Amino acid sequence: MTAAIIPLIYFLPQKFEFHQGLKVYTCTPWKAYGCVICGLWSGFIIGWITEVYTSNAYSPVQELAEACRMGAAPNIILGLALGYFSTIIPILCIAITIYVSFTFAGMYGIALSALGMLGCLPIALAIDGYGPISDNAGGIAEMTGLHKSVRAATDKLDAAGNTTAAIGKGFAIGSACLVSLALFGAFVTKSGISAVDILQPLEFAGLLVGAMIPYAFSALTMSAVGTAANEMIAEISDQFKDGKIALGQKEPDYDRCIAISTKASLKKMIAPGILVIGSPILVGILFGNEAVSGLLAGIIVSGIQIAFSFSNTGGAWDNAKKYIEAGTNISKKKLGDEDETGKYIFKKHSDAHKAAVTGDTVGDPLKDTSGPSINILVKLSAITSLVFAGFFAVISEKIGLIY
Repeated sequence: MTAAIIPLIYFLPQKFEFHQGLKVYTCTPWKAYGCVICGLWSGFIIGWITEVYTSNAYSPVQELAEACRMGAAPNIILGLALGYFSTIIPILCIAITIYVSFTFAGMYGIALSALGMLGCLPIALAIDGYGPISDNAGGIAEMTGLHKSVRAATDKLDAAGNTTAAIGKGFAIGSACLVSLALFGAFVTKSGISAVDILQPLEFAGLLVGAMIPYAFSALTMSAVGTAANEMIAEISDQFKDGKIALGQKEPDYDRCIAISTKASLKKMIAPGILVIGSPILVGILFGNEAVSGLLAGIIVSGIQIAFSFSNTGGAWDNAKKYIEAGTNISKKKLGDEDETGKYIFKKHSDAHKAAVTGDTVGDPLKDTSGPSINILVKLSAITSLVFAGFFAVISEKIGLIY
């Protein structure tokens, strides 16, 4: 793609200018090309780093599996640390991309870098779908009573799918940051703000509140998953209480379980949706567009950190469990917990496996619910603010004497 994009630059004018506030950005075709390439290669690096931190072929996940021998607590502690570490290089890549693109062409350069990162979108979407397909294949194999070797094969595919899903989420998070920043620039321009000064009290207060929003949003989505899971467990326990299902005397009532998930997925998302759309509108009505500019900056900066961390932590926990379960299938010797060389053998239903299952259970709402939905939070907040930018500008004029 780096080479294929070159012919496109000859369709651009030799020089074009962008006025942003009091500054004028002069862009050339090669500068525009540089913006696209920065986004393209940042996406590639983000995907590669995500694979390193979430694939069980690399040391981070293998060390996480080793920590499971000590119990669930070390697994969770190291898993959280792994997620935090995994944000460093992606954030540096995005920061460099923003700096170079903004220097070359202002907010237009940011938009070009976002397009560059989304240039690999077909591949990202394909690998993102690989994980659920292989996971469901394993579930079908187990429910239909196929040979254990089939389930072992689908487990390996599922482990690869966890990594590809995390890579796809990495692309989505990085592009969401760049797209939201471009929308943020459009909001600033439309609302008539010459510059966002975080040393001003309204902007700084909005920055703090905005940095809090992703945490509140994640809390709402995670609690929704936990509540629905408790209801599901209670329903399944009630159905198995009389023992008839276990004896094969009656079929489980699947519809009631599906209804629990469906109702929770609809009702429990009302509060997060109101938070995303309502917070920019409320802040804009009460304090004007300066406060909203700080709010958006806080949401973007805080949100992408949480999204990267949650996605990679959850994927690493899941693959650590798969790594331990694979030990049962690939180990030829069954000499307790160690082989004749003294090397530990991972097995299903061992203490290490139980600790890994605990970590995987904690990681599921992180990587499948809260992490991916942060992308929606970041982009939808920026879009909502942009739509109401003119309204906020009028309010800022009217309340300027008060605040």
